[in-house]
Amino acid sequence: MFARLTRPASAALRRGLATSSQNNAKVAVLGASGGIGQPLSLLLKNSPLVSRLNLYDIAHTPGVAADLSHIETRADVKGFLGPEQLPESLKDCEVVVIPAGVPRKPGMTRDDLFNTNATIVANLAAACAKHCPEAMICVIANPGLDPARVNVPVIGGHAGKTIIPLISQCTPKVEFPQDQLAALTGRIQEAGTEVVKAKAGAGSATLSMAYAGARFVFSVLDAMNGKEGVIECSFVRSEETECTYFSTPLLLGKNGIEKNLGIGKLSPFEEKMVAEAIAELKGSIKKGEEFAKSMK
Repeated sequence: MFARLTRPASAALRRGLATSSQNNAKVAVLGASGGIGQPLSLLLKNSPLVSRLNLYDIAHTPGVAADLSHIETRADVKGFLGPEQLPESLKDCEVVVIPAGVPRKPGMTRDDLFNTNATIVANLAAACAKHCPEAMICVIANPGLDPARVNVPVIGGHAGKTIIPLISQCTPKVEFPQDQLAALTGRIQEAGTEVVKAKAGAGSATLSMAYAGARFVFSVLDAMNGKEGVIECSFVRSEETECTYFSTPLLLGKNGIEKNLGIGKLSPFEEKMVAEAIAELKGSIKKGEEFAKSMK
């Protein structure tokens, strides 16, 4: 997903929930009835950055929209149901968020869900290209200090060892003994699996994913509104490594990505993690590219 531990994350969300913005963005959530889609839609409904919120899914969106419409914020909410209403849900949208897909269950790997979720996202992305080609598209893929002030870039990919937290680049600066560093890194890499196991088959990391998705949307809208210095990590086409796609910090602007800020200086521990992740990432990328070719 949007691979980054918190940059003043609460600050990004507070900007989205603040009352001073006068923006009038039209935002669509595709997959709005799901475990991530519903809380994500709630967070977006609470933001003055959003004036129109279109909720699309294959079931239950009229009910979700009706529920959210009782919240006394400025965004006008409308539900769209089924493929025949997808074009209308996308009309004139400036930002489209796609949390659609099947959640992971205990014992399942992300790779197990690839074909199902890739097909869903590919079809929705094709609809965006046709009905709102200028929109920013945000895809949520199923990956002792004040936490709100901690910034740890997370680079690489979205599964297991391809998730690479750059703790050496943490601000404020921190240091850990090697055993603690290895344990902390492992927990970050398996954070999603930890939630899946804790929910015992009742779901995956939907609430934290919804929060991350909302924060990313608010950052995109901030940048579109001319705010400077907006940085988020995301998995994009890249020349930073041997992999054609790689997650790194990105400087966002009015037209999307202004600059890829790259990997930066790595510790020997992090260099080893990057080297070990390359083969798995290449395999995942190849699988995705072959899938995309088969959709044409």
